[in-house]
Amino acid sequence: MKRQSSSTDSTKDVIRAVGLRATPARLATLQMLREAVSPMTHAEVAERLAENGVDKATAFRNLNDMTDAGLLRRTELGDHVYRFEEIRPGEDSDAHPHFLCTVCGTVSCLDNVKLTASSQRASQEVGEVTEILLRGRCNDCK
Repeated sequence: MKRQSSSTDSTKDVIRAVGLRATPARLATLQMLREAVSPMTHAEVAERLAENGVDKATAFRNLNDMTDAGLLRRTELGDHVYRFEEIRPGEDSDAHPHFLCTVCGTVSCLDNVKLTASSQRASQEVGEVTEILLRGRCNDCK
């Protein structure tokens, strides 16, 4: 019981530290994204928060407010759907690589995938890499 309270207090502190009010909807949103194994769409977040009485507009507004405040990352993976995930303490605010299954639409985080030094040099000749996206078939769909 004390552990949950400590976790809630920590989440409140994180939200307040960026200048936002630690409302129950924001607490629930950030905690949900912390526990998620992959980025979540607005629809997924809204659906889960609806169980707690949070409407879609509030969910969307809170996702955008926390993104603007630097707590969340918003990613669009070429399918015209925004997905949100927490920016963990000490993590760069730039996006990390993702794998998108072209069959089922599942998105997986690839935290340990990095560009090689030669790939970085080659890409710098063209521009700045802000995101790496791999597409293919996930293990369930191949």
